[in-house]
Amino acid sequence: MQNFTFHNPTRIIFGKGTIAKLGAEASRAGKKALLVYGGGSIKKNGVYDAVSASLAAAGITVIEHAGVKPNPVLSHAREGVKKAGENGCDIVIAAGGGSAIDEAKAIAAGAAYSGDLWDFFSGKAGIKDALPLFTVLTIPATGSEMNSGCVITNEATKEKFSAMGSALFPRVSILDPETTMTLPATQVAYGAVDALSHLIEGYFSTTDRDVIVTDEITHALARSIIASTERILKDPRDYNARASMMWSATMALNGLQSLGYGGTSFINHAIEHSLSALYDIAHGAGLAIVIPAWFKHHLRKDGPARLEKFGAAVFGVRTAEETIAAFEAWSGKIGAPTRLSDADIPARDIPKIAENVMGLISKWGIDYTRTEIESILNKAA
Repeated sequence: MQNFTFHNPTRIIFGKGTIAKLGAEASRAGKKALLVYGGGSIKKNGVYDAVSASLAAAGITVIEHAGVKPNPVLSHAREGVKKAGENGCDIVIAAGGGSAIDEAKAIAAGAAYSGDLWDFFSGKAGIKDALPLFTVLTIPATGSEMNSGCVITNEATKEKFSAMGSALFPRVSILDPETTMTLPATQVAYGAVDALSHLIEGYFSTTDRDVIVTDEITHALARSIIASTERILKDPRDYNARASMMWSATMALNGLQSLGYGGTSFINHAIEHSLSALYDIAHGAGLAIVIPAWFKHHLRKDGPARLEKFGAAVFGVRTAEETIAAFEAWSGKIGAPTRLSDADIPARDIPKIAENVMGLISKWGIDYTRTEIESILNKAA
């Protein structure tokens, strides 16, 4: 078990009716908010009205920045930075899923920086400051509501890169499971795969595999995600399943899932980022395609031990091959794609995808060759 320092400053307010507490929390940090959200679903499920009422009651003026894409793009984030500056916004509030929160983080950092926003993602500059950020989560998936990272796609260069900094931890995140009741089944499925992938990355890439407590946290969260998702798809009004899923997805990437591990990498994410950058597919859908193929590569390269342990604890199977099959079967059962062809991505594009992947894994310092990336993608064809 490796040494670690763990600190997560985000305050979580969890449960029914908790959006009403947003205004009081945010008013401690500022009085003019840039409200960041997506295509308008929050106006249909009541979240927009609840957020607006709470902020108004706290005397907070709101400037809206709507239209965040499912894979948030640089140009729209730049517009948000400009809007925040022109209107003198002193706080940023995100209402939605990981995409809205990620773009809100980028805007919060960009509004406190004199250079171009992409500097943070290209590695030209580090994030030292940001406007205070508050979030209302409506899609359990990315964990962005309780971590210090964000992802943006540069649509001009077809690069989907990440940025991190302690200033990006949200001050407060509101998690009300009732906001997820109207999510389409596809979003439930893709969110579940995304949350599960965050556990998989560290668990399988760690160089230290004698970390009992973190392994057991991973197993428990993975089982919770799988069981909750199946209950939600059976009964979308199952509050306790929604609640378990929401909190499990948050914990799957708030730092707990990798404590004591060493040398971890997000190789599946690196590959998937190219799929969504090039083809604009849902992040969770891309991960469902990549992970089984990467599992097969892992089995050949690192042996069966880790797959056997994960499979026994999470799926109740014995062998590495059965673990891979179980993950693939579960993805198909909940409606996620498992092959590139399922997402209409032709196998002839694999060299182009691999070339795009190499830029990100070089930036992240992941030791994979282009030949290995193409091999993994061929296994997903």
